[in-house]
Amino acid sequence: MTRNTSFESVSESDLEARFERADYVADDRTVATVSLALQLGRPLLVEGPPGSGKTELGKVLAESFETDLIRLQCYEGLTAENALYEWNYTKQLLAVQADEGSVADDDGGRSVFDEEYLLERPLLRALTAGDETPPVLLIDEIDRADEAFEAFLLELLSDFQVSIPELGTVGADQPPVVVLTSNRTRGLSDALKRRCLYLHVDPPAFEDEYDIVRRKVPELDAAVAAEVCAVVARLREEAFLKRPGVAETLDWARAVARLRTDDEPLSADEIERTIGCLLKEVEDVERVDTELLEQLREAAAAAGDQLEA
Repeated sequence: MTRNTSFESVSESDLEARFERADYVADDRTVATVSLALQLGRPLLVEGPPGSGKTELGKVLAESFETDLIRLQCYEGLTAENALYEWNYTKQLLAVQADEGSVADDDGGRSVFDEEYLLERPLLRALTAGDETPPVLLIDEIDRADEAFEAFLLELLSDFQVSIPELGTVGADQPPVVVLTSNRTRGLSDALKRRCLYLHVDPPAFEDEYDIVRRKVPELDAAVAAEVCAVVARLREEAFLKRPGVAETLDWARAVARLRTDDEPLSADEIERTIGCLLKEVEDVERVDTELLEQLREAAAAAGDQLEA
């Protein structure tokens, strides 16, 4: 394996500038941790609540370095074969029938268990990518996969190689940039964490979220954008089953921009009618009573007044 030199010289200032061009708002700790992961060639484990921008980080890295994004979405029951490779059984069968290959090579014939008959899945594709700039491998929501799959990943995360029984060990000439995300629905093993640099992301502060909304939803009036962020910040103070993340904030901001015909302050009725953009559990929606709606309206009004002042 050749050490990837494409990212060794990526300074924090360079990375911050790339994030800025991609309209990705990141604090100093995030920039420093991502920069170190790139320079050291280590996988990056990003944990935090849903909607806090974890997946977006992997996407922005691929975009800002103009390289491919290879994404593996994890789920319960995901197997190594689903994520790594699969044999093209139809092509193998046709080759055997045409005497162009055999199931074993001990008779001097050509085996159908070679790379020609291999279908690459995300993990293997990330290891065999031959570009000068390696791809970004985004292993999304690793906490949804089971412990067996997590153990399977250890070889890849430590040595950037995997073992295929029929072929042997396949290693990366240029190691990919690996970003793993987790919503912390279950604890991850110490073995996996040891192989990664760690970053925990929380929902952004009001000022940062306002900056994100202004960048991502520029058609929304500045004062209304401040009101949107103030309402979301107030909702996060409630003990909801699922507090709104940045993704929900942006969804709501786009909905407000689409429905509005003026720049008047947000009303309690407007908040109530569009609350489904922010809250995704029926128990949470039912907790939004008249009193809370009035508190949300007041928070919005205060934020709008403060911005105008």
